[in-house]
Amino acid sequence: MTSIQTDYDSARAALTRLIPIAMSDTGQARRVANFLMAWWNGPDLGHFEIADLFGLDIAIANDITSVIGFLGQNDRGAVYIDSLGFAEEMQDIIALWRPSLARKS
Repeated sequence: MTSIQTDYDSARAALTRLIPIAMSDTGQARRVANFLMAWWNGPDLGHFEIADLFGLDIAIANDITSVIGFLGQNDRGAVYIDSLGFAEEMQDIIALWRPSLARKS
């Protein structure tokens, strides 16, 4: 059985792997981007279909699971990806996948 780490450092490490995937142009990239955007702002950017985990490589699904586990165990309230140091990367992902909703500079 695989043990998935859900601590802060593991979640940040998972994000450093997930973000470049979300910035690429594949079916897996779309799924990862949808997960990240749903976490950032689901009502405006769209939601993440849990069944999309079935279409991901196991390592990518484990990284998403690590992030979800971290969020579920956090006792400080809501935590968003920008508070983990990835605000600029999220803007890039939104510009790529939801250009009509990207911030205008």
